[in-house]
Amino acid sequence: MSLPGESHLSNVRQITFGGENAEAYWSFDDRFLIFQSTRDDLECDQIFILEVATGELTQLTSSGRTTCAFFLPNSDRVLFASTHEASPECPPVPDRSQGYVWPLYNGYEIYTADRDGTNLVNISESMGYDAEATVSRDGNIVFTSDRSGDLELWSMDSDGGNLKQLTNTPGYDGGAFFSRDGTKLVWRASRFDDPVEEAEYFKLLDEGIIRPSHLEIFVADADGQNVHQLTDNGAANFGPFFTPDGESVVFSSNVGDPQGRVFEIWKVDMDGGNLEQITHNGESFDGFPMFSWCGTRVAFASNRNAVAPHDTNVFIADWTE
Repeated sequence: MSLPGESHLSNVRQITFGGENAEAYWSFDDRFLIFQSTRDDLECDQIFILEVATGELTQLTSSGRTTCAFFLPNSDRVLFASTHEASPECPPVPDRSQGYVWPLYNGYEIYTADRDGTNLVNISESMGYDAEATVSRDGNIVFTSDRSGDLELWSMDSDGGNLKQLTNTPGYDGGAFFSRDGTKLVWRASRFDDPVEEAEYFKLLDEGIIRPSHLEIFVADADGQNVHQLTDNGAANFGPFFTPDGESVVFSSNVGDPQGRVFEIWKVDMDGGNLEQITHNGESFDGFPMFSWCGTRVAFASNRNAVAPHDTNVFIADWTE
């Protein structure tokens, strides 16, 4: 199911069928994927685990809205963000009268749980937005929080201890991932040369929303030092992940579409050079690429082969350099 021009992808296999499925991330033994899904009679995203070899599906959550799940290493536990403590109901979608915006629900907290969704532990315990958590192979957690008054990257241990702020620049910092060796971070961020744009960002932040139309990809050491910017194209770039060799980053972007509606997966070297288009869907959306820990496969979300409008499914492909 690879498309013409997708020379890095082979043996593409669709593993979800129907609904809105996204952010599928591998377990550290590469046997499972954990992802968020709105399907069947669900009113908003809930967390599911899929065993790749068998297709067996387990639903972990059933109340509130959830996002950004990940496995913990050397453990049968997972983490995800959820609004269920604030309310068991799905929170309202944002008012789109201000254009396309992302909601920042204050009820989001980060939890760890067993792989059946039981034995929940709140590890963020902070008023405001705490979400977008991912984990390194040695168990270090990076996440996004507005606890400083801005959306910054923070790190913590799996019990919520050893809390550290990693970024401290006006603008949104989020969606971070560790490199395979845990020494680097890659993430998406908004930055401002215009004080009017910065003021607008903080105005929307006070309203619990952000406008993600201009996000660039950044890389730094795992402690937040030695920041450098990989992209500078003025597009909406997000969902970055290091390639297995650590020499490049893959990410989703609408940089190739003048209308800004079509998102493809791209690859760029660590010096910002050799930009290369990986997917060639050409119609709607490919994103959230994550390599298996063995480095031979990549999981991603796509609108390709959709049966119903807005269907987004999870796909797995073999990766060829």
